[in-house]
Amino acid sequence: MDEEWFARQRRCMLEDIASEAADVCEYLGKAQLDARVMEVMGRVPRHAFVPDDMLAHAYQNRPLPIGYGKTISQPFIVALMTDLLQLQPDETVLEIGSGLGYQTSILTRLARQVYSVELIEGLARQARERLVRLGYDNVEIRVGNGHLGWPEHAPYDKVIVTAAPQWIPPALVDQLKNGGRMVLPVGPSCYQQLLLICKDEKGEITTREILPVIFSALERGEPVFVGRGGEAA
Repeated sequence: MDEEWFARQRRCMLEDIASEAADVCEYLGKAQLDARVMEVMGRVPRHAFVPDDMLAHAYQNRPLPIGYGKTISQPFIVALMTDLLQLQPDETVLEIGSGLGYQTSILTRLARQVYSVELIEGLARQARERLVRLGYDNVEIRVGNGHLGWPEHAPYDKVIVTAAPQWIPPALVDQLKNGGRMVLPVGPSCYQQLLLICKDEKGEITTREILPVIFSALERGEPVFVGRGGEAA
């Protein structure tokens, strides 16, 4: 596997994303995702954000394990959630759930600044390392409880949550700017809906169900710090 091989696989991934978007157009209200999002998806190396034993599968249109019982999201879902945010170049984004940094990297190419919160220190550390290695410098990652957001940098133009809470976290709504958008999956493991939440200029909230999804749960526990031996500290 070399860079040319990965580039071919990335082009195939884009075709899969476009095909799935067309298949669910009745949910989305359109048959195509934003061309800017697709262009960025075609440039960001997903293989740089998966474990070594997953490299051959990096551009398959499915979730992949990344350790700690977590997954990197399906490329179509990454593209869809990014599309729903309607990001602008001057905006600031709060991401809940850094993982290994793939969704984060997409956001950095479309927004001015990204602040990302990850519960598991081992994932946060690896995400930072991978993003730095690739030259992404408009992102900050902290270890913390995603339900609480990152109030020090609020309010945010856009908020994206990459794991599913049982209900919409009030702190994240509070940290969303008037006129902003939030995209997140909500519900128990057996049934989740991807939601688009819009806050108008007066602070009024409207919620739109997009489509059924399956995500890892957004845990409410204390941040997990892992020692050198791999054991939780």
